[in-house]
Amino acid sequence: MSACADQHTQADDMISVELVYALPQRQSIQILHLPKASSVTTAVQQSGLLQQHPELMDQSAPWQQRVGIFGRMCAADRVLQQGDRIEIYRPLLIDPKEARRQRAKAQQQID
Repeated sequence: MSACADQHTQADDMISVELVYALPQRQSIQILHLPKASSVTTAVQQSGLLQQHPELMDQSAPWQQRVGIFGRMCAADRVLQQGDRIEIYRPLLIDPKEARRQRAKAQQQID
């Protein structure tokens, strides 16, 4: 088999995915080239993101419970497909229902 054919075969065994983690001040976006059948966990581990952002290892809200693809929550062991956009979500600072209650209460005090 020629070197060109070897490269083509190797490329056929790989997928490209995007990994995104956004903070209020900045965002991290990486393009990763991984073997087919790689999981979300594999992508996150190979990205180096866990070393760059140690807060993701916080056991009270582990990243594995705050991950999605194209805005939809998914399991960390989900197998990736070509072109997937993996998103790691930050933990909520306040429950959305509680935030609405607080805004409504504040509005009532103004009125």
